[in-house]
Amino acid sequence: MPDETSFWQRPWELRAPAFEITGGLFYVGNSDVSCHLLIGREKTLLVDTAFAETTYLLTESIRSVGVDPASIDLIAHTHGHVDHCGGTRRMKELTGAEILLGEPDVEAVEQGTWLTCAESWYGMPRFETFRVDRALRHGDTIDLGGVVVTAHHTPGHTAGVMTYTFEIDVDGHTRLAGMFGGPGLWTMTDEHIERDGYPGNRDEFARSLAYLKGLEVELWLGAHPGQNDTLGKYERLAAGESPNPFLDPAGWKQSIAGVEAEFNQMRAP
Repeated sequence: MPDETSFWQRPWELRAPAFEITGGLFYVGNSDVSCHLLIGREKTLLVDTAFAETTYLLTESIRSVGVDPASIDLIAHTHGHVDHCGGTRRMKELTGAEILLGEPDVEAVEQGTWLTCAESWYGMPRFETFRVDRALRHGDTIDLGGVVVTAHHTPGHTAGVMTYTFEIDVDGHTRLAGMFGGPGLWTMTDEHIERDGYPGNRDEFARSLAYLKGLEVELWLGAHPGQNDTLGKYERLAAGESPNPFLDPAGWKQSIAGVEAEFNQMRAP
C-alpha cells in the first residue's frame, strides 16, 4: 500500500529506463507504475499515464525511444485510479489523442469521485479530471493497423478494470501479449469497502480471476513493474538473454494463481 506522503511528491526518484520489449512495444513507465507504448502501422497507443506529477518522465521516456509524444493517437487505461490515469489530462492537452477507459469507471475520472483516490489514498490535493472519448466494454477492440488490442472487462479492483491482450511478433513468432489491468487486493479489504462504498467487488474479482485463468498469455506485461519484474527482465534483455525474458507464460499463470490464493485467504472466515 502506498505511503500517502512520499513518492508522488518526489517524482524524479521514480525515473526508470525506457526500452523496447519487442518490435513496436515499449516500456515508458516509471519504477512504480507501468506505461506501455504500442506502435501499429496506422496508430500509436499509450496504455496508462501514471501520475500527473510524473508526466515529464513519461514524455522524456517516449522521446528516448524515438517517438514524438505529440504523435500519440490513442490513450487507453487499465482502470480509473490516479496512479494509472493521473497524467491523462496533461497528455490529452499535448497529444489530442482519443481517450479510452472501461465504461464503469468513466464517471469517476470525469467528475473526480472517490474512485480516483487522489486525496483519500495518496494525499493529493486534487485529481485532474478528463473527458473519456470512448467507453470500453468487454470484447471491444482497438485497431492500430496490423495490431489489434482486445479489451477484457475484469472488474474487482475497480468496476471498470480492463485487461488487454494483443498478438505481436517476438523473434519471428506470433505471441499473445497480455496485461491484467487490476490485480490489486487492497480494494477488497473490509475497510476500503465500508469507507468507499464499492459493494460486490469481491464477487466480481473472483469471476475475473476465473476468466483470466483461461487466457493463454505468453508475453506477460504488468500494470505495475513489480507485478512481472519488468525492470529485472529489462536487465536480462539488455544483457542479450534469449529467448526474450518477457516471454513468460508460466509467470502469467503463477501470478494469477498467487493473486487468487491471497484473495481466497482474505475471504476466509
